[in-house]
Amino acid sequence: METLARSSAFRHATIRIDTGQPTEFIDLTDRIEALVAESGARTGLINIQSLHTTTAIVVNEHEPLLLTDLAALLESLAPQAAIYRHDNVSLRASNCVLGERPNGHSHCRAVLLPPSVCLNIVDGRLQLGRWQRVFLVELDGPRSREVSMLVVGGER
Repeated sequence: METLARSSAFRHATIRIDTGQPTEFIDLTDRIEALVAESGARTGLINIQSLHTTTAIVVNEHEPLLLTDLAALLESLAPQAAIYRHDNVSLRASNCVLGERPNGHSHCRAVLLPPSVCLNIVDGRLQLGRWQRVFLVELDGPRSREVSMLVVGGER
């Protein structure tokens, strides 16, 4: 029986993204692929995690009309113009910041989407289907955002 030598590859990066729209889909795929390549991992996983309560990480197709449809779906499920108790800072007892913008709709939208995704690395490459891309979904922009990415894998 042959024993394979294995070593672990761990690589972490936090990226900052300045968003420009209230709702926006920002394609992170190229940055993620670059981190996977830099890590040297041949087989493993990469976890991509938003560090905010009003953003999400999703895998979907990068087709402009679809992204417009998804933004419209989020607006229909949690309309910005609706009344949210979270927006009434005189009622809130925690996590209040002076001058905070009304963003109850953004928090409600965020619970409908995942804050992170974990994807496979095989043969040193991020495993995505033909049309799949990885997006940061801004739900309360424009803002400066951070995304944490962690590669865990083996070099053999």
